Amino acid sequence: MLGGIYAIWLREVKRALRDRGQLIGGISRPLMWVLIMGIGLNPYFRGEVFGEVRFAVPYTYIQFIFPAIVVLNIMYTSVQSAVSVIWDREFGFLREVLVSPLPRWAALLGKILGGTTIAVFHGSLVLVLAAFADVVITWDRLLIGLGLMFLLAFGLTSFGVVLASRIRSFEGFGVFSNAIILPLYFLSSSVFPLDPALTRAQTLVVYPEWLVTLVEWNPVTYAVDAMRGTFIQFHQFDPAIGPILLAAMAVGFFIWALLDFRKA
Repeated sequence: MLGGIYAIWLREVKRALRDRGQLIGGISRPLMWVLIMGIGLNPYFRGEVFGEVRFAVPYTYIQFIFPAIVVLNIMYTSVQSAVSVIWDREFGFLREVLVSPLPRWAALLGKILGGTTIAVFHGSLVLVLAAFADVVITWDRLLIGLGLMFLLAFGLTSFGVVLASRIRSFEGFGVFSNAIILPLYFLSSSVFPLDPALTRAQTLVVYPEWLVTLVEWNPVTYAVDAMRGTFIQFHQFDPAIGPILLAAMAVGFFIWALLDFRKA
């Protein structure tokens, strides 16, 4: 069984590594966000109080957005890696796997672990820019960050499999996945902060109530917050929520994906 899981994992990893377009996207995406968004919006992320320049939070905008870019790279890679389910179904490989002696949960686990590995790798590519963003990553922060990245990637890859089980075409999957990824990302307090110094009543004065509600109910919000707490020691919410929610997402979405995979 372990050999079967490893074989499927290795196939997913090799196929992703041979896809140059996916690798280029994993490199160019964080460069664009750090160099263009980070530097371009940095002057607007601060205000002048009594002649003294202060940042909206005690970090530059590049530092603030850096952990969110890690999450963005993982989100894109995790969900898009599930398109292999459509590919395998289209060309018959999935049928061969399903009739093999390997249990379906093991086949699904190998496929999801393959997508998770590539997603964590793409997330780690962002960490190379840590020195440029003036973010100090120690070994303990790196290990904790990799653990959070794994949970996020595993959960989102499982969610991608759920989508791929319901969508039959490559084009439809690409459009629908982007329609989910972008709103989740922009509504995760990734680009703009909800000031942790304000009460909820004060926050509702600054932002529309519907926007605050969507941010607070978005699970990716707490993934971004967990990453910020790990890499720049800044939290907007309870630090315990992020890891617990990520673990729940990983387990919950895997069970959901397994229920759909058994019907395949």
